[in-house]
Amino acid sequence: MENFQKKWNELLNSEEGEKVKRLLAIDGKTQRGNGNKNQKGNHIVSAVDERGFCLGQKRVEEKTNEITAIPELIDSLNIKGTIITTDAMGTQTAIVKKIRKKRADYVLALKGNQGSLLEEVREYFSDGGLLKKCAYKKKVEKARGKIEKREYWQTEDISWLSQKKEWMGLKSIILTRNTITGADGKETVEERYFISSLPTEIEETARAVRGHWMIESYHWHLDVHFGKMGITH
Repeated sequence: MENFQKKWNELLNSEEGEKVKRLLAIDGKTQRGNGNKNQKGNHIVSAVDERGFCLGQKRVEEKTNEITAIPELIDSLNIKGTIITTDAMGTQTAIVKKIRKKRADYVLALKGNQGSLLEEVREYFSDGGLLKKCAYKKKVEKARGKIEKREYWQTEDISWLSQKKEWMGLKSIILTRNTITGADGKETVEERYFISSLPTEIEETARAVRGHWMIESYHWHLDVHFGKMGITH
């Protein structure tokens, strides 16, 4: 498998690789069944495309080391023309700069670790008048007795952002809202916020946000299959 992955990465780094347009979700996971009372389990940072194919991995000692592992992983891949997605741990100005210098785009999650940036973006989208001016997409799906409504808003109206110049290539901000209605009629709502180098392309943006779940699915399969077999990985 290591040889196969090496050959695949060589293909991506060739001219042929530029023809492969894809999403790349980058995230870390502490592997189940790998640690014991004397040793912590491996924490692996993986780059997984929208087909669920793992294109590269880096092992780190702690989750906080993801910040240094992600740039190394990006350096090992040809990411030109791709859209990179990460959770909030990967939303760092240095990582953004590396992504843009390698001629890729990004859709990166925001949480409290970006200081005032999250609060500024949240406040903007809380204004109903401004929200109506944003590009908008909605999708409703039914599964296992539940109804899930996924909504996306995106805008390039970001000249007011105090940290705008710190994020290389920043063009838009994004709000997603997932509303799940159970069989009993009870609703749960989750809102998330993102920064992106993408212009207002709501279909592509929604695809990138939704596509990030692929890496979570990849990690889940590792946990289940290797855990059941008792294999350390």
